[in-house]
Amino acid sequence: MTDIASTSDSLLSAGGSHARADRIFRLGALASGLVVLIILGLIVVSTSIDAWPAFSELGTDYFFGTTWSPSEGLFGILPLVFGTIVVSAIATVLAVPVSVGIALFVTEVSTKRVGSAVNLTVDLLAAVPSVVFGLWGFYQLVPVFQPVLNSIAGLVSGIPVLRSIFGQSSGVGFMTAGTVLALMITPIVTSVSREVFMTVPHNDRLGALALGATRWEMITGVVLPHSSAGLTGAVLLGLGRAMGETVAVALLIGASPHISANLFGRGEAMPSQIFRSLSEASGTFRASLFGLGVCLFFITVLINMVARRVVAVADRRLKGA
Repeated sequence: MTDIASTSDSLLSAGGSHARADRIFRLGALASGLVVLIILGLIVVSTSIDAWPAFSELGTDYFFGTTWSPSEGLFGILPLVFGTIVVSAIATVLAVPVSVGIALFVTEVSTKRVGSAVNLTVDLLAAVPSVVFGLWGFYQLVPVFQPVLNSIAGLVSGIPVLRSIFGQSSGVGFMTAGTVLALMITPIVTSVSREVFMTVPHNDRLGALALGATRWEMITGVVLPHSSAGLTGAVLLGLGRAMGETVAVALLIGASPHISANLFGRGEAMPSQIFRSLSEASGTFRASLFGLGVCLFFITVLINMVARRVVAVADRRLKGA
């Protein structure tokens, strides 16, 4: 009886220590999450305070103005928002199919040795500094792109809508900056997509093949639906990198803040304008640049929320809910 009692006491003691360990872990994880939220909130508050003079002085003209000309005291951010969205969209459209294709090749098609070589190349590409991409694009890509883009513009010059979208180019502009950004975000999207595809249960793959599905049908019917949420996260990470990129865009976009349908033309983006001007800005101009940072943050959050909502609706439809 004494042995049974001591065993019971030891089990109770062990259970109590495990419960305490669980509580400590739970509190530690909660504290870590709160620290991230607090830091993020402090960043938003501090930048908003610095941007408030522009918000209060310019009012709606700041958010809906179509002219950004600090020398004239005009700080309408719509041309910069437009440039940021256009360049990021071009980069995402170009990078995502290539990135997903590379990830599918590595996880579904290639041998282990070839896949390792591809993964190493992608990881090395992610380690290249952005300024190197910018310099390479400016000195090597621009001279090549200018005649190519102008040739495309000449081919569509007689088509009313297309000639506005694909106009003449000086080599720098939305398309050039977006292409270099696509190269920069490809490693991020590829790496995340690869890890997402590897989470698909192997038995699900084998089951689809056993039922007579081709490899392509297995990928489209099993791998991609199972990975939809993860792929959305990969795209959002790449989009966030594209929207926040500074040096490469500053070198390649053309520094011409205006709204134009010409994807081959010059433009300006929010991060590159901050990069160019913040060190010399003062007064309302400086506050306006901080306002660009605040607006960029909320645009990114809004895009993230919309994308998650779309994924949730798609998942419900896929599961028949």
